[in-house]
Amino acid sequence: MPAHRPNRLGATLRIAGRTTRRHAGLVSALLLLGVATVTAVTGTASATAGGARYYLALGDSLSTGFQPTLRGEGIETHSGYVDDILARERRAASGLQLVDVGCPGDTTTSLRSGIGNDPLALRLHCDRSGGSQLQAALTFLRTHRRAGEVPLITLDIGINNLNRCAALADPGPCLRAGEDAITTDLPRILRALRAAAPAGATLAAMTLYDTYLGKVAADGATPTAARAFLAAYRQANATIIADDARLGVRTAEVAGAFHTGDTGSVAWRGRATPANLARTCTLTWACSPPPIGHNIHPDARGYRVIARAFELAVGRLVPSASSRQGGTPPRSPEGSSRAG
Repeated sequence: MPAHRPNRLGATLRIAGRTTRRHAGLVSALLLLGVATVTAVTGTASATAGGARYYLALGDSLSTGFQPTLRGEGIETHSGYVDDILARERRAASGLQLVDVGCPGDTTTSLRSGIGNDPLALRLHCDRSGGSQLQAALTFLRTHRRAGEVPLITLDIGINNLNRCAALADPGPCLRAGEDAITTDLPRILRALRAAAPAGATLAAMTLYDTYLGKVAADGATPTAARAFLAAYRQANATIIADDARLGVRTAEVAGAFHTGDTGSVAWRGRATPANLARTCTLTWACSPPPIGHNIHPDARGYRVIARAFELAVGRLVPSASSRQGGTPPRSPEGSSRAG
């Protein structure tokens, strides 16, 4: 399995593949043979090297590359979609640094307010400096205001609003509450990020794949519950797309890439299977036998598919000055050779 992503005391700042944990009381750390100095003040990194640029990632366990071990234990890895995006964008934006404030288990409400998800947030050392994941991100943006300093901000959130209903015999009321929270919280999150982002920042948020589908193969599920979850994810994705369009945020169509709405029959493993279920089983751990069981997280290929959806939405970042010197022009997203 991929290497464990180190616990984060505050957000994680990774430069050229190395990880530095930022926390209150850490005065400074020399990185890249002393070329850049990163100073941490109450959980926020400030690069003193001129021209430093950052990719800010927010979200839930997907943003941290969560995957199960062979024993079924969940771990954060360096193999998530955020890492794939970072590697690709560094081809155009040399020296781009990742600031990852994502927190496994967060819902739209806990990301925005810091209320809820306390056990996971504590165990995984999520950055809630300022009171919530959102406030940690806003603090970073407010101290990195130079035009072009934060060219990319990505967000994945909302899956836990709905996935937490999966064990209920009647998930309907829980799903409706989750949808309502997405409708209430998401515009607030996007407006706050847009207002704090420096000039030149591209914001992108993703639609959601149906995490319940795998229960059909792994643990068993009732047709009534399966229909309720699919309807809930369709409604949530409609909300995400509408909010993104209204607030100037680009949409990564992950639901489409996972064939979430396609209930037509395809041949898969020798039998007729709904296309969305076959795709989910192919790209995630959700259809695994014990001890992994119904683990909703993507595998490495699934994370690449998510990254590709973001790449198509974002395109290439404006090249840094060092990248432009003597370099070749970056390819468009359509010219990328990445599969998925």
